[in-house]
Amino acid sequence: MKIYNTLTLVLTGLIILMAASCLQAQNTPVTSAEKALVIDSVSSKLNSNYVFPEVAKKMSADLQSKLKSGAYNTISDPNQFATKLTEDLQAISKDKHLRVSFAPQQIQEQEQTVSPEDSIKFMNRWINQMKRNNFGFKKVKIMDGNIGYLDLRSFSNVEFAGPTAVAAMNYLSNSDAIIIDLRKNGGGSPAMIQLISSYLFGSEPVHLNNFYWRPSDETTQTWTLPHVSGERSPDTPVYVLTSSSTFSAAEEFSYNLKNLDRATLVGETTGGGAHPGGSRAATDRFMVWLPIGRAINPITNTNWEGTGVSPHIEVPSQDALDVAYVKALESLKEKHKDDEEMATYYEWPMVALKVQQNPVSLDTKTLKKYAGSYGPRNVMFENGKLYYQRGTNPKYELYPYSDNEFMLKGLETFRIRFLSENNKVVALQGLYDNGQTDKNLRD
Repeated sequence: MKIYNTLTLVLTGLIILMAASCLQAQNTPVTSAEKALVIDSVSSKLNSNYVFPEVAKKMSADLQSKLKSGAYNTISDPNQFATKLTEDLQAISKDKHLRVSFAPQQIQEQEQTVSPEDSIKFMNRWINQMKRNNFGFKKVKIMDGNIGYLDLRSFSNVEFAGPTAVAAMNYLSNSDAIIIDLRKNGGGSPAMIQLISSYLFGSEPVHLNNFYWRPSDETTQTWTLPHVSGERSPDTPVYVLTSSSTFSAAEEFSYNLKNLDRATLVGETTGGGAHPGGSRAATDRFMVWLPIGRAINPITNTNWEGTGVSPHIEVPSQDALDVAYVKALESLKEKHKDDEEMATYYEWPMVALKVQQNPVSLDTKTLKKYAGSYGPRNVMFENGKLYYQRGTNPKYELYPYSDNEFMLKGLETFRIRFLSENNKVVALQGLYDNGQTDKNLRD
């Protein structure tokens, strides 16, 4: 027991010391010597690995010149120093991936990962963090009209996120159209792009993208996979939602599908970052996110760096989902225009969406004229609103989508149309989402 207590005290003391050390690192102002060290380290890494060597030389020379001229002398806050370095680097490179950050805690965690056990713990913390975000798969659902919807917030590592991606894409495989929402997606792994894209094409390999890597001076290719688990959706219409915050790997996914004529992009022009890379420790308190490669699309022979990916249908990002949803339904309705039942099926949710966007209002006199008994169905005017009830079934509030047509709050599969002759309401017609109708005369 005494040994156990001693060991506990030692471990507790170490944890306190580590926390205190990290806190001290965060609060300590940046000195002139540290500024020079950070700039020397960042410059060295740029010259050795940045995707464009000539640009790296210009950035390095600019940082050294500013340091020498005293441009950083008045900065003591480390976060402010990192922000200023990022601004200076991007002013020359125009590369939104390239950035310096003040991250002593992250660097300390990496430096403490020295044994296999440490590596496993570090990896598990990273995996558990991804799990808590469901590997970026925020929402998967089937919307009315059999439109599949995927809200994807990141392209996570396939090694860990693969099963979640497979489950999501198989869930969407029976949809008549698929909407993939990348408006809040900041990027991630090209391998996840490859996996998800493979579900949107047939088994014949499709060339998605190329990457040039400066450190190894080689170019790699990305193709769709010849085999996936479950069902592919090669003929299902795809809509991709974008915003100005859509970045990096999310832009690659959008750019690939756009140039392969596989998807309709709806929303805003994306952020404009086409240079993959990763974070590296510059010193014990500062990190640099270093782009070491560039995308080279096999169709355009270029990429979206600095320009972003422009959508087919440009709308404010907050409206992109509604616009894509209506577009999908309209296209499906047109495709099935000779099939009245299917045309009604796709028209059904379009009406609800349009009413949601532009509510219809009727005056009290109009509402009151619909109140009455229609066989087993009753329509009541109460407290300025219309209600519908069939027999002893639940009572539903009615709200209009035209002068004589109403939806029921809480019952999406049934609607009501009032029929009139000579300006007198004579019948109630029931409308069903499968295209069927029935009618009851007014008592």
